[in-house]
Amino acid sequence: MSVEGQRAFGRSEEVPERHPVRYRMGFVERRAPAWIAPAGVVALLVLWQALTGLGVIPEADLPSPVSIFQAGVQLVQSGDLWVNTGASLGRIAAGYALGAGAGILFGLWLGFSRIAERVGLPVAGALYPIPKLAIIPLLILWVGAGEASKVLVIAAEVMFPVLFNTYAGVRNTDPSLLRAAVSFGASRWTLVWRVILPASLPTIFAGLRIGAGLSLLILVAAEMIGAQHGIGAMILQYSSLMLTADVLVGVVVLSVLGLVISRGLAWLERRLLPWQAN
Repeated sequence: MSVEGQRAFGRSEEVPERHPVRYRMGFVERRAPAWIAPAGVVALLVLWQALTGLGVIPEADLPSPVSIFQAGVQLVQSGDLWVNTGASLGRIAAGYALGAGAGILFGLWLGFSRIAERVGLPVAGALYPIPKLAIIPLLILWVGAGEASKVLVIAAEVMFPVLFNTYAGVRNTDPSLLRAAVSFGASRWTLVWRVILPASLPTIFAGLRIGAGLSLLILVAAEMIGAQHGIGAMILQYSSLMLTADVLVGVVVLSVLGLVISRGLAWLERRLLPWQAN
């Protein structure tokens, strides 16, 4: 009843005034402008250049961005950067594809079969903590010291996070989706291809992103141990010659390579999972 109606009936109670409630989730849902990221990178580079130019940071210990850029130009002109980057790209592409494919297949198998889960999951759990660099001597003994050993050690590093994430995605599929598909007469293959695999894709992509970062780490380590060409071999060679700027060129190339792989996986995830796009 309105205040006027209360007065008309002789009521003297006062109705408390209503105040709008402040929305307190704005700081969580607030989006940063797109220019923040490049502006932050530029500010960091300017600060870095200023500190090295003023002598606060010795150029021999940490070269300035300008010095790193000049060293990169020289490596490009000499062709060394292209040769080493091409060798690393070939290894990481083959190793990542092999490890991710094996991880998805084994993860699906462990998720579908109770027998495989009982036998294979403890074995995978026991093998996963082993440092993959420790098996390089065995791989060299089995397949030789060529490209195969480096590709296989990258694949072994990538396979396990993809395997466990795929297994978790399959096991956590909503049972109501499975019952609905079975009630409509879906075959086992249709159930896997149309229901379980799409429902597991977000978890699988999480494993693929983890594997991408690990693949770069094991790539550099494997190339430092036994490779004539590659980014890791280039970093090791120039560090032994105390060419810090050339070493940082290799670090920058690795950073760019990791960023490209991450953005590529994000693009592929948006294409395969459009309903999850923000």
